[in-house]
Amino acid sequence: MLTGLSAFPLTPVTEYGIEARAYIELIKRLVDAGVDSIGALGSTGSYMYLNRLERAQAARLAVEHASGIPVMVGISALSTRDVLLHAEDAQEAGVDAVLLSPVSYQKLSDKEVYGLYNAVARNLSVPLVVYDNPGTTNFVFSDELHSRIAELPNVASIKIPGVPEDPVRARDRVDRLRNLIPEHVTIGVSGDSLAATGLNAGCDIWYSVIGGLFPEIAVAITRAAQKGNANEANQLSSKLQPLWSLFSKHGGSLRVIATAATLLGRAPDRNLPSPLLLLEGEDRSALLTTLNQLDLV
Repeated sequence: MLTGLSAFPLTPVTEYGIEARAYIELIKRLVDAGVDSIGALGSTGSYMYLNRLERAQAARLAVEHASGIPVMVGISALSTRDVLLHAEDAQEAGVDAVLLSPVSYQKLSDKEVYGLYNAVARNLSVPLVVYDNPGTTNFVFSDELHSRIAELPNVASIKIPGVPEDPVRARDRVDRLRNLIPEHVTIGVSGDSLAATGLNAGCDIWYSVIGGLFPEIAVAITRAAQKGNANEANQLSSKLQPLWSLFSKHGGSLRVIATAATLLGRAPDRNLPSPLLLLEGEDRSALLTTLNQLDLV
């Protein structure tokens, strides 16, 4: 299941909790678009801002409305104890895989990160995706550590933070990692602006932010790369450069995607957990202009 396009939807949140109706509609759009899997409670899904009951609810709703499409759920937390509790809830909800990044208030060592994945992997009955996200966790995986963790039971994929922009260097990066991990462990690219480059370089799966709100274009990029149409994949991705630029300007994709969901009428006017805020004023107007120019409205 950990190949192709994994779309990561927003989790609309109001002061009363998850806005279930909007969340379900986002999931249904992914089903209709034919994504290969759904990545609930990723960074775009605001998992770290939700309590245990809310995260369990999001997992259940995703599984219930995915129409058989595999669902992966983020289980990261500050302590191993809480990670294991989230893993238990996710498995009870019927998820097909879980996603784990090494988040921590204190900077973690390689030994501590390996211990986290070892403890979790040995207490799972579903595949585990390693989420390498240094921009958020401030932890940098070495290839040697990836290799050790990939040997653990149930580890099925590594979500790398991106690839070099140069296609040759990107291919070298993917090949180098692939030579260090078991054959059954897939390599996934994140960082949407580099997704086409990563897929063309041999990544097996795109863990996609825009796929959660604009699944049609993300599916088109993925299918082009899967068919070996590298130029088509690159061209489709290049057209989205104005959106990639907004991601960079606003410190990542979350505020941009959440605001876009509101502008499109797919989420409430306030859909981010406090203290996070949607884009306002000129930034909001610039996003709407970009969406119109890209025919995403």
